[in-house]
Amino acid sequence: MEFSGVRVLVLGDVMLDHYISGRVRRISPEAPVPVACVRKRWTVPGGAANAARNLARLGVGVELVGLAGRDEAGEGLRRELAAEGIGDGLVYSAARGTTRKTRIIAQGQQLLRLDEEEIVPPRPEESALLREKVLERLPGCGALVLSDYGKGVLLDGADGHSLCAPVIAAARERGIPVLVDPKGGQWRRYAGAQCVTPNSAEFALACGLEAGDSPDQRERESLAAALRERHGLERLLLTRGPKGMALFSPDRPPRYIRAAVREVADVSGAGDTVIATLAACVAKGLDWEESALVANTAAGVAVGKPGTAPVALSELNLALRENADNPKLYSLPDLLEKLEEWRRGNASIVFTNGCFDLLHPGHISLIRQCAALGERLVVGLNSDASVRRLKGSGRPIQNEQSRALLLAALQGVDAVVLFDEDTPLELIRRVRPDVLVKGSDYTVETVVGAELVREYGGRVHLAGLMDGCSTTNLVRRMGSDRS
Repeated sequence: MEFSGVRVLVLGDVMLDHYISGRVRRISPEAPVPVACVRKRWTVPGGAANAARNLARLGVGVELVGLAGRDEAGEGLRRELAAEGIGDGLVYSAARGTTRKTRIIAQGQQLLRLDEEEIVPPRPEESALLREKVLERLPGCGALVLSDYGKGVLLDGADGHSLCAPVIAAARERGIPVLVDPKGGQWRRYAGAQCVTPNSAEFALACGLEAGDSPDQRERESLAAALRERHGLERLLLTRGPKGMALFSPDRPPRYIRAAVREVADVSGAGDTVIATLAACVAKGLDWEESALVANTAAGVAVGKPGTAPVALSELNLALRENADNPKLYSLPDLLEKLEEWRRGNASIVFTNGCFDLLHPGHISLIRQCAALGERLVVGLNSDASVRRLKGSGRPIQNEQSRALLLAALQGVDAVVLFDEDTPLELIRRVRPDVLVKGSDYTVETVVGAELVREYGGRVHLAGLMDGCSTTNLVRRMGSDRS
């Protein structure tokens, strides 16, 4: 998955998230409160700016329009946006301060959150500037995201109208889908949007349910249909936390999507990740159902991170691969990231390579011997083109995807990576295994990459062979049987 050339515009309530991290070792003698010894401070874009940050980390070209104050937090937010490569369409107001949320954290837990904010709609002149900036940036965009945190930008003004209506109309005139991350129970301002992405609490509020009400599946589907009809919305993507998501679309049965099962560290900002990923996929041209599946995967990654943290494209692709038919097949860049993770856990890396065209007991013996030499086994697999150059036009018997799938199914194999060269030397250079393994039909001096591995302190191991096991002999026997 990649998003080069995709552009998305975000409009909404921007804020600056400020974190103070420390350690708690005692209770204050002045009051029964913990004393945090401050170790670190940092800031990141928050609210609508976090949605934009998620888009930027996916490789999407993103522009952000919002309202900020002429204050220290506003300048800090502008610096953060520039560092992320996000187009700055902020309107600066002399009448309000920039929303800032300060979280005090110790031992991985939030002790306190301090909110500095003014919840008022934009002044008429501010609203006009915001609208102008949106209209300037809409051409060439694949999607428009309205990120409503209820802080003012998308609220109804003194004249009873919201900025939502004109920008939704302008986007629809250009055929640009509008996606809304909603706030509150008044959704009429989102009329005409292609998709609204409430969580369960926001959905219940918009439906007028009492606190604690838990509709069953049939009631939920009826409520979703009524919401869509009442507010002129094409579809709803309901995010349900550990229960996954539900997509309600016109003229199609609801699609229920299981949650990507991960350990939850922090749900802060997960909604931003969902709408950013959904918008990126829709802008890329994926259908809504496929886009929702990808967004669900991204949400699973986001909640596994502490604090408000975006999901990088490499993390998304890794998670998608883990959900795919062959999660052990890696591209080289993704494998290198995985190797870093394994090495942080002090795992030793074993590497072997080959064509593995027709798996036989000799291959299985080799894999077992490799797996016994370390904690993680990476297998370099010759691509189809590489096999043809080495073995001739009649090979491989099985294509590279089939060979990779069979290898990945073997106990002890942790990663399979294809290489297109005639030898795995460059792959070995990048992987830097602790142990390089080949069969005992080689000598250490003739093993490709042996000198390199030994130079940096690794070792070379020659695995024992099983007599009579050879893919070439199997192919010859198959040929003679057919004749």
